[in-house]
Amino acid sequence: MTANEDALTQLAAELGEQLTARKAQVATAESCTGGGIAEAITRIPGSSAWFEAGYVTYSNRQKSKQLAVPEALFTTVGAVSQAVVEAMVRGAQANSGARFAVAVSGVAGPDGGSPDKPVGTVWLAWGDDQQLFSVRRQFAGDRNEVRRQTVEAALAGLLRLLAQENPSAG
Repeated sequence: MTANEDALTQLAAELGEQLTARKAQVATAESCTGGGIAEAITRIPGSSAWFEAGYVTYSNRQKSKQLAVPEALFTTVGAVSQAVVEAMVRGAQANSGARFAVAVSGVAGPDGGSPDKPVGTVWLAWGDDQQLFSVRRQFAGDRNEVRRQTVEAALAGLLRLLAQENPSAG
């Protein structure tokens, strides 16, 4: 296991401890990470007690079909947007019954960027049964590095949310 994988595994293990202490579950709604957040979580033995579901909704069609993201958002603000990741969080919570959820959508590269959403642009959102937070991040590096940084930010944000801190502040 690489140092980066070790760091993600440590974050996921810490998340599991926090969720277990609260007797709560988490769900993931992923686009640009292609299931990487769920993969990091399920490295942890016993994660079935606190990981409820993972949705990999790479296409806009699946974001709408699986997570009830309104189709109109894709034409008005685009898939890589605050409104879409927030809708993904709420859809993941509604479908899974999990108290906590995280969602990500971004441009991992090497192409697909635009002047207003260059490669490395990622929107993340975190929610519980009462609050919803989101943030736009600009990650550097190649496709794998953008995806790794997104997984790390998603897990770290969940930990901040569980600590009753703003997950988008980190």
